Amino acid sequence: MLREKDGGAVAAPPPEAEDAPEVRQGRRWKSRPPGEPPLPGWIAALLAVASGALLVPAFPPYDQWWLAPISVALLAAAAHRQRARRGAWLGLLHGAVFFGILLQWVGIYVGAPFAYLLAGVEAVYLAGFGALLAASSRVIDRWRWTWPLVVGAAWVTQEAVRSRWPFGGFPWGRLAFAETDGPLLKLAVLGGAPLVTFATAAVGGLLAAAAWRRWPRAGAAGPAAAAGPVAVRSVAWLAAAGLVLLAAWFVPSPTASGRTITVAVIQGNVPRLGLEFNAQRRAVLDNHVSRTFALAQDVAAGRRPQPDIVIWPENASDIDPLLNDDAYSEISEAVAAIKAPILVGAVLQGPGDYLTNAGLVWEAGKGPTDRYAKRHPVPFGEYVPLRSIARKVTTKVDLIRRDFKAGTEIGTVGMPTTDAGTVRVGDVICFEVAYDGLVTDTVNAGAQILAVQTNNATFGKSGESPQQVAMARLRAVEHGMWAVVASTSGISATIGPDGTIHDHAGMFEAGTLIRSLALSDDRTLATALGRWPEAVFCALSGAALAAAGIVRRRTTREG
Repeated sequence: MLREKDGGAVAAPPPEAEDAPEVRQGRRWKSRPPGEPPLPGWIAALLAVASGALLVPAFPPYDQWWLAPISVALLAAAAHRQRARRGAWLGLLHGAVFFGILLQWVGIYVGAPFAYLLAGVEAVYLAGFGALLAASSRVIDRWRWTWPLVVGAAWVTQEAVRSRWPFGGFPWGRLAFAETDGPLLKLAVLGGAPLVTFATAAVGGLLAAAAWRRWPRAGAAGPAAAAGPVAVRSVAWLAAAGLVLLAAWFVPSPTASGRTITVAVIQGNVPRLGLEFNAQRRAVLDNHVSRTFALAQDVAAGRRPQPDIVIWPENASDIDPLLNDDAYSEISEAVAAIKAPILVGAVLQGPGDYLTNAGLVWEAGKGPTDRYAKRHPVPFGEYVPLRSIARKVTTKVDLIRRDFKAGTEIGTVGMPTTDAGTVRVGDVICFEVAYDGLVTDTVNAGAQILAVQTNNATFGKSGESPQQVAMARLRAVEHGMWAVVASTSGISATIGPDGTIHDHAGMFEAGTLIRSLALSDDRTLATALGRWPEAVFCALSGAALAAAGIVRRRTTREG
């Protein structure tokens, strides 16, 4: 081919060279893969913002689970074939919008800056996802069938990192927790939260593959000729996404087949919303004692069945009953009246200058006989890391006057009953339900039922409470056992091994739940596998990145 230049004819570069930025730009990491270009920056940015906004209503209290794969698809399409740096910015943009809306409850009583600061930190992990996805584009372009695998593995990887670091991580907003009303929840019994997240993101990858179009190049067959094959491929990708959902739907739901017990959950409510809910600590304790006495009267009158065990929430007694004689006597009277052991959520003084967030097994005539101390206190909520530095940012860190000390023992406690023997209760306190390892350790230690003790009074009537219940629903399916959520101010719930909510008490109202349920002595595949599914997906993400580097080097050599 000849091109006219300055009156003479010179050889023009082959058509392939115009589509090979690797050749023109050398071996720089910033260069894009050859072929069709990425989406323009402004369109990609709009998709990233839309994907972040769409992901919020996938979570409770909206529960539009089907929006999660669509959100992932939009972000995957936006980052595809972009440079790694731009992919990071797109992921950051998605994360800022998503977490900025989802975590608004963090700042209800301590101020919006805290919520935005946490949202910014969490968004950084999504920036890593965007960079990882953009850098893996060459693998997707070489083998288009890898798109769902790359997207799913990359999403699990960023969740794994942000669930552990810093200060033990913050797993709120994992894709798995948005799927409790959809068919993908059933996959939890096979691989826990990581598998549910992977499947959700993989469906998003399939949707992105269906929507992504290879635009014909100059000189090739026109759009009309290409429309047929493109449509067929899109239908095939959509069908694959449907098959994933259908396959998940047919996964058998777990059941509990052990002996049956009757469990009562007491939600005593609090005097007021906000940080000052515990200014009347005695009133909170009195509320739970009075609800327990009322239940005892109903049992005596035959209106309610006799419970084998009773679960009180976290912070039911902010007065240390081991040091305060009045609190000790009041709890003991409640236990004697109901004729069943009570798992009491209490704040204990010590060790030393610390506080302890504990669950105490309280028996009639014996007092506390077993305990669990919360192993994962919430940073900046129950203790302040780097307090002297944090104080320079805001003096509100001093609202936490004394730090809570982390416990060291796994939270499986024994609650002796009159007719059912000793029930092994897996105690999980508040945010601990979000952490895979803490819950799995508890189940492996012999738990037959999960009890999530929580206090959500500091988060008002926000989405925090229903989002926490969703986590408990996933844990019930993951480990194939009943879970009960006991909250001071709601939402308390009883949840079956299939994730179904059977009873619940509303927010900021008193309530008593009582239900006969079967204990679980079996273990699911997810329980047995533990962290292995997550490790496999993280390794797959690393393999995709390595393969992308190999493809890039080969492309450069060929060029």
